[in-house]
Amino acid sequence: MKIALALVLALCACTTRAAESSGPVVLGIDQLLGEQIELIQGKRVGLITNPSGVDGDLFPSADRLVGDKRFQLVQLYGPEHGIRGDFAAGDTVGDSTDALTGVPVESLYGARKRPSPETLAKLDVLLFDIQDIGSRTYTYVSTLGEAMRAAAEAHKPLIVLDRPNPIGGVEFEGAVIEENYRSFIGWGPVPVTHGMTCGEIARFYKNELGIDCDLTVVRMRGWKREMAWEDTGLDWTPTSPHIPHALQAHLYVAAGMTAAATANVSDGVGSTMPFEVIGAEFIDAYEFAAELDKLALPGVRFQPLAYKPFYGKFKDKPMHGVRMVLDDPRRFLPLRSSLAFLVTLHRMYPTALQFADEATVAKHWGNTHVLEMLAAGKSVGEIESSWNAERERFKAARARCLLY
Repeated sequence: MKIALALVLALCACTTRAAESSGPVVLGIDQLLGEQIELIQGKRVGLITNPSGVDGDLFPSADRLVGDKRFQLVQLYGPEHGIRGDFAAGDTVGDSTDALTGVPVESLYGARKRPSPETLAKLDVLLFDIQDIGSRTYTYVSTLGEAMRAAAEAHKPLIVLDRPNPIGGVEFEGAVIEENYRSFIGWGPVPVTHGMTCGEIARFYKNELGIDCDLTVVRMRGWKREMAWEDTGLDWTPTSPHIPHALQAHLYVAAGMTAAATANVSDGVGSTMPFEVIGAEFIDAYEFAAELDKLALPGVRFQPLAYKPFYGKFKDKPMHGVRMVLDDPRRFLPLRSSLAFLVTLHRMYPTALQFADEATVAKHWGNTHVLEMLAAGKSVGEIESSWNAERERFKAARARCLLY
């Protein structure tokens, strides 16, 4: 244990390194420890992070902070999947001591969803450094909102170390989630994809939800809204077990929202292609691919294939469907693609396709209207148009929070 800790400290104690990155985008963590160290110098620091919280050279932020003598890292907080990614999706994360740094870890994914007053009392400042993937159903932005509320109540400053939105910062899709359907996979009043960074989401929460938090965002250098992850020059770190590559970040909404709206359609989780495929036992793969290609969806093509998940809901069941081939991540519209899957499946297999229950659909999609429109045979365009008024309201509120 002492040897492992010594190795971490030797490799990661970059106390004098100027903010830099392997690509054109400089992350918030590198900016903080380089040009903006005065924000935490001489202070007791807490850090909300997980394995996706790395600097531009892929060193974990926790390991860098513990080796820096300009301040003191006294507390870690573990969101879904835990500080070191040891927990599967949905598994409760317990309190612990981090084996590599020796710093205590408080769980934020169990009975407790926000930092406790007891641990916050030990801090002078709280940092948030996690890589999001641009969807409200990904729980890290929910953890951010809960942390903001806890910091406000404890009168502790919160600093968000900003990171790219891997699917870009221009487009946003879907209905704004209705208040009575909000949950930890739909925490704030945003559409399914929001086109914001974590720093911008924090500003949005502060403005729209009235969270009186002493908030600072350490901005990235070099990031532009039109960038997809592939434009950043940064290496991808898995953000969770089923998002091993940037490709899954792009496709997560397209496949995941399809599976969430149905009871018998697979999104590839449990196979070697999580969120890369859509399949079911009743689909004719070649006919389905041909019908989807007729829609000329932007940035994506469809390859017919068969696969058999080796764990999960569809374990050992023969799935037939399509693989998404991403030609242009900057043009790809994941939620439109999901609607195309659902509309086409309902048209082709009206008796075989099973929709999920209303509560499950509303929890993911934001309301029950989408289920009603799908069942009524509405087109992709008709469903998208039903969101126009709330999208315009969101657009105006979002514009006030953008940093780039």
